[in-house]
Amino acid sequence: MISVIVVFIIFAVIILYNINRMTNILCIQKEIPEEKHPKIFRTINIYITILLVSSYVEILFT
Repeated sequence: MISVIVVFIIFAVIILYNINRMTNILCIQKEIPEEKHPKIFRTINIYITILLVSSYVEILFT
């Protein structure tokens, strides 16, 4: 059980890092103003965190 939690946390961190990196590239490529960057990152991070938590709950109860 503990190993599943550790592996899932490691993958979650990797996924969040890659999503943030891709979001940064998108913001630069589309020339989105700097003032909007925090809102975009916050929104995407919240959505990805919700997806990660729901997938962890699904794994936990399957």
